[in-house]
Amino acid sequence: QVQLVESGGGLVQAGDSLRLSCAASGRTLSRYFVGWFRQAPGKEREFVSAITWSSGRTYSTDSAKGRFTISRDNAKNTVYLQMSSLKPEDTAVYYCAADGRDLGPALYRISAYYAYWGQGTQVTVSS
Repeated sequence: QVQLVESGGGLVQAGDSLRLSCAASGRTLSRYFVGWFRQAPGKEREFVSAITWSSGRTYSTDSAKGRFTISRDNAKNTVYLQMSSLKPEDTAVYYCAADGRDLGPALYRISAYYAYWGQGTQVTVSS
């Protein structure tokens, strides 16, 4: 079992930056695929970015590329999502998710394939 805990959310203004953290316990993430999703009020949960822990290969949506960066810290068993140039439309609850399989390009965008989820952290961007 893997337990995930997100932190780092908050209320910021448009153009500001935030760094979200996803700390894992229970097992090392060295063989896991880790993703960030978000869910805005009244909308479905959507994929943001993901990383293959072993290789460091990353995947991101077009809207996240250039603004959001996903990274990992092996020693801390933690994944980060550095977000910059935030926009009001980035307002959502951000969730960290992990799975023991290398989901790859066909599956990483699909939330149902992730076995473990954190409780989420709220990000609110004011205009």
